[in-house]
Amino acid sequence: MSEPLDSRYNSKEVEAKWYPLWEKRGDFRPKSDREGKKFRESRYVIVIPPPNVTGILHMGHALNNTIQDILARWHRMKGHDTLWIPGVDHAGIATQNVVEKKLAKEKKTRHDLGREKFLEEVWKWKEENGNTITRQLRRLGASCDWTRERFTMDEGLSKAVREAFVTLHERGLIYQGHYIINWCPRCQTALSDEEAAHKDMEGGLYHIKYPIAGKGKAAEKPGEDHIIIATTRPETMLGDTAVAVHPEDPRYKHLIGKKLVLPLMEREIPIIADAFVDPEFGTGLVKVTPAHDPNDFEMGKRHNLPQINVMTPDARINEHGGPYQGLDRFEARKRVIADLEARGFFVRRDSHLHAVGHCYRCNTVVEPYLSKQWFVKMKPLAEKALEAHREGKTKFYPDRWTKVYTNWLEGIRDWCISRQIWWGHQIPVWYCDACHSERSEESHEIEILRQKSPQDDKKGIIVSRETPDKCLSCGSAGLRQDPDVLDTWFSSWLWPFSTLGWPATKTLAGRPEQKDDLKYFYPTSDLVTAPEIIFFWVARMIMAGLEFRGEVPFRNIYIHGTVRAQSGLKMSKSLGNSIDPLEVIDEMGADALRFSMIMLSAQDVYLSREKFEVGRNFTNKIWNASRFALMNLEGFQEGSGKPSFDLRNTALSARWILSRLESVSRETEELLKSFALAQAATVLYHFFWNDFCDWFIELAKPVFTGTDPVEKKKMQGVLFYTLEKILRLLHPFAPFITEEIWQKLKSMAKDGAVWPETISFSAWPALEFEKSKFKDKQADQSIDWLQKTVGGIRDIRVNLNLLPAQVLKVIISSPQREVREVMAAFQNELKTLGRLESLEIRPDFQKSKSHVANAFPDFEVFVAIEGLVDPEKERTRIEKKVGETENYIRAVGGKLADGNFVKNAPAEIVEKEREKLADAEKVLKSHRELLTLFQ
Repeated sequence: MSEPLDSRYNSKEVEAKWYPLWEKRGDFRPKSDREGKKFRESRYVIVIPPPNVTGILHMGHALNNTIQDILARWHRMKGHDTLWIPGVDHAGIATQNVVEKKLAKEKKTRHDLGREKFLEEVWKWKEENGNTITRQLRRLGASCDWTRERFTMDEGLSKAVREAFVTLHERGLIYQGHYIINWCPRCQTALSDEEAAHKDMEGGLYHIKYPIAGKGKAAEKPGEDHIIIATTRPETMLGDTAVAVHPEDPRYKHLIGKKLVLPLMEREIPIIADAFVDPEFGTGLVKVTPAHDPNDFEMGKRHNLPQINVMTPDARINEHGGPYQGLDRFEARKRVIADLEARGFFVRRDSHLHAVGHCYRCNTVVEPYLSKQWFVKMKPLAEKALEAHREGKTKFYPDRWTKVYTNWLEGIRDWCISRQIWWGHQIPVWYCDACHSERSEESHEIEILRQKSPQDDKKGIIVSRETPDKCLSCGSAGLRQDPDVLDTWFSSWLWPFSTLGWPATKTLAGRPEQKDDLKYFYPTSDLVTAPEIIFFWVARMIMAGLEFRGEVPFRNIYIHGTVRAQSGLKMSKSLGNSIDPLEVIDEMGADALRFSMIMLSAQDVYLSREKFEVGRNFTNKIWNASRFALMNLEGFQEGSGKPSFDLRNTALSARWILSRLESVSRETEELLKSFALAQAATVLYHFFWNDFCDWFIELAKPVFTGTDPVEKKKMQGVLFYTLEKILRLLHPFAPFITEEIWQKLKSMAKDGAVWPETISFSAWPALEFEKSKFKDKQADQSIDWLQKTVGGIRDIRVNLNLLPAQVLKVIISSPQREVREVMAAFQNELKTLGRLESLEIRPDFQKSKSHVANAFPDFEVFVAIEGLVDPEKERTRIEKKVGETENYIRAVGGKLADGNFVKNAPAEIVEKEREKLADAEKVLKSHRELLTLFQ
């Protein structure tokens, strides 16, 4: 007999005991690793969305990794060869910022150290601090194979990045060229479109006069000497090279081809016609600044306009900005407007709400900036991904994300992959000082390098997998590597196969020798991630998998909800509304945190401290119910784990719980297959708390306290069998507490009985019910009648405000003999559970004023109220409550019907009023139902 469970569940003690043991034994390693052979049965592989090396565990991580852990543990129990690959991302911009801030405290910059010494500092920081989040994931219970942990800048993944870059370059899919990119003046680097999050901001639409060249100020008609343009960024007018009109706009057709004098700069610029111009926006005239706007850049190429960059990389006006040189862009805006006003060129400023890009790392307003960068041609890659989706090779859960994904692929733009920082994968391109001359920054053409191999290089540019020692054109050793690094996502889009050993090394015979992991575990099975990185990561991984491996990297993509504060705002440390998951684990336990979050995760997850009490209360319930079960299993021994009871001679309540166990096992399996994890957790929660604890254990108590040893042993067998299977069902959701209790049950096995070493390797219950074993419609129906009867009595007791100690007289009426027989069989249980003084079971009963009733399809329950309540007073009391609630609903409904209130009140206030209305409507429904008891 095992030692009994402690009176209280100590989550810290249990978690500290089991996780190190699981990891030490290699329980999280694939079965093929543990047993030294490959298996024919299906495999399950999942890769972790690599958190930033700078990161610490937040609630988004907790949700994402709990979901992955549930899936991994579930498949492990199903016997699948399961691999969950962990790792972290080098997070180029974020990590460099952390180390630069550290240097700033020492009054140093990275330039003081130089590139080599600075990178040494970053690697040192990484070794000292980079494993923080992986330690924290262990506390959550994440069952990753930590022996396969990867880092996006480890040797293997660095090799993969070079292979990908060079391969794409050889295929003509990587090019270098001048283009308008998103530039962060603070981080001093280019950003992709997805990294420049747009936010609506209240700005200005500035109306400015541009004089027409050759026209005097004394024109006969007003406006003949100038045109008026409207712009949101007047400081960029310093780099204007044209003004554009729509070719069919009758207001301005006569101006096409004329010249304007650019105010403040006194430079003549042409008026051009371009169909891109929207005649309805502003004045219908658009200033064209090719070096500072992506649409203007394209227009400039079409009309062969000069490109004048008027800003420095830190967003100050440069030497092309005349007297404004040295001013910050926003200060320059003020000075430009002031000077325009002083010279009579400024007309007015209109308030204007528009979307403005911000750096996803530091929230600085990004600047559209003409720069020479490296790009990936995305349309050919996107076409393959779209075709794979049309063929059913990828599927999103929930399906609503499919349209988001396909729309982005259909409108995809080329990906700017170069970053002007030092921490990251340095671009594998070298320039020969002897024979390569950089293209002029004023070049209007995009330079596309289509070099097929280093040997074909004719321009002193070497793109190579290995670091070259000399120029292949002239033999000079004077080579310098491109100083830029690759976008962080360029390494993580290779993650599903680079972590498994791609690219393969080549043997002397030139044949690829792929690692076993890549052969055996790729492609992976599922991807679990958040919606904000569908473009950053999910779509790019699919494109990379198809391009480099010829198949999608995973079939199923589960997009979980966003973690939000109770107010509805996204949970964020910067907003001060975050909850530290480690504090919750310390206070309530990892299982409590996991179960609470999963139950809330059907859509977005709205969190507050109080909501974790659901998980804490549930783990306490599991512990206490299991403790009761173990005390009543004293002296019991189990054999092989097969049922030790004969269903033919088993009590109705025992047959029912076994029938429910089978149904719930099947339902949980189907829900997990469709990624309905919140629903699966909810089903298990109610099954354990309601069916197992509130009903089965209560119905079993008289047997355990009785004097019949035969019946007691039968009930012990059912109790043991059911609890052991419930623990298996709960294990993926709450791994620590289920392992602790399951080991207690395991200790009851008879000598020679073979049990797995851990619950993780026990069989998933649904596998045992593939062929029906316990389904019992008669038992299900009988207990359903019992539950409805007791529930009906309890509802009446609550509605009439009767004290729990008050005993009741009850009549059950049913014309069906089967119902009456079941009620008679359960009459002792009905008296106990309903706290009854007397119980009468009849085929019919005529209700009188001295009774209230609850009606069900097969029977009615009548409670005698004479001497307990006054029917007339009770009806009057309830009618008053109905009236009060109706008045309240009219008041709240009127407020919500007021368009001004809904439009002007804060969103959280409006939502609160809607919640009040919904709650009041539920109360009204309850009052009206109660009123029917007295009619």
